[in-house]
Amino acid sequence: MLPLNLLATPDKDAHILCLGAHCDDIEIGCGGTLLELLANHPNLHVTWVVFASTPSRKSEAERGASLFSEGAKSLDLRILDFKDGYVPTESARLKDEFEQLKKGIVSPDLIFTHYRYDLHQDHKAVSDLTWNTFRNHLILEYEIPKWDGDMGIPNTFYPLSGGVGQTKIKHLQQAYNSQKTKKWFTDDLFWSLMRIRGMECNSQSTLAEGFHVRKMTVS
Repeated sequence: MLPLNLLATPDKDAHILCLGAHCDDIEIGCGGTLLELLANHPNLHVTWVVFASTPSRKSEAERGASLFSEGAKSLDLRILDFKDGYVPTESARLKDEFEQLKKGIVSPDLIFTHYRYDLHQDHKAVSDLTWNTFRNHLILEYEIPKWDGDMGIPNTFYPLSGGVGQTKIKHLQQAYNSQKTKKWFTDDLFWSLMRIRGMECNSQSTLAEGFHVRKMTVS
């Protein structure tokens, strides 16, 4: 494996943009990586955007963002009210939100968004508009386990310590009580995915999160 240090200068201010179609997507897809980055970089600014939410789930999203951004120098949390499952049907409004996002934030050093070939229509719409809006940025596409069976083959990995893996699962269960009735929202599923990705990248801790990177410039 060839290591590449993200945000290699820890004493310099840097900006991470996290984009998720639904309230728990960011935490599931890249929560462990965020925890690792924030633990090692005290000058990170985080913009956290959730597109589809309801009043009842908004409080969960606020709790999740707070837990997973602990240690950030600043957190700009934006929870929008697109309807779950209908995000692509509001394409003009979605495009407007992305344009406002681009105008209102400093150019991010790193962007997390959904996997390009995710079969959930909301996830794909957010991924497509991410690339449409941010054309000269480092974008890591995260993965979400679900019924569709669309798990891909990541080409980039971020190793996680055992403690961070456990913290990720704990935070997910603390924040998202409404999801505990779902058969897939379980500790063993989240741990299994981290374990598989850890095996694939030969992580010393045996854990990792996997990402898809379409292109990057190495200097």
